[in-house]
Amino acid sequence: MARKKEYIEQEVITKAMNLFWKYGYESTSMKMLEHEMGINKFSIYSSFGNKHGLYLESLKLYKSQLNSVFEKLKEAPNGVEDIKQFFYDSVASYYKDGNKKGCLVTNTYNEFSNSEDELLKEQMASFMNRLKDLFIEKLKMDTTKNEETILKQANFLLLAKHGLAAASRVNSKKEIEDYIEITFKNL
Repeated sequence: MARKKEYIEQEVITKAMNLFWKYGYESTSMKMLEHEMGINKFSIYSSFGNKHGLYLESLKLYKSQLNSVFEKLKEAPNGVEDIKQFFYDSVASYYKDGNKKGCLVTNTYNEFSNSEDELLKEQMASFMNRLKDLFIEKLKMDTTKNEETILKQANFLLLAKHGLAAASRVNSKKEIEDYIEITFKNL
């Protein structure tokens, strides 16, 4: 007879996600996860297979939490101004509750850039492709731009978003806001 879980899976994944977000995958130990999640490693292995499985679940949760920000961008009618607002919305989430953790996806992208982990690469690619597609959609609202310009600007914005997320771990909110203003002034 299987034992009943004595924890709410969504809550423990949220706790793990926040730990991974703050310290990264490699620096987060099983002992840290046990302590933060309030469950033992046997429960972690039973529910998630291993640390890697828990990390993938954390990324899925993070991405699902961003859905509202993505939907706001998708539904907005003002093109480049909407992308700029998306950048500001992202910054607000990075500095939420006084934490300077950046973006979990960008942090993962940076930590695993040389990894052969296909599951993580798939997670990163789907996120980045979705974001780039949204940028392209918004940039197309300016009918004076040709396809080549739109693609170049979408690539630029994607890289700017990466830089913004990485910089938010060490720079002040004011410096980040200045970065956003200059980025969009030059677009």
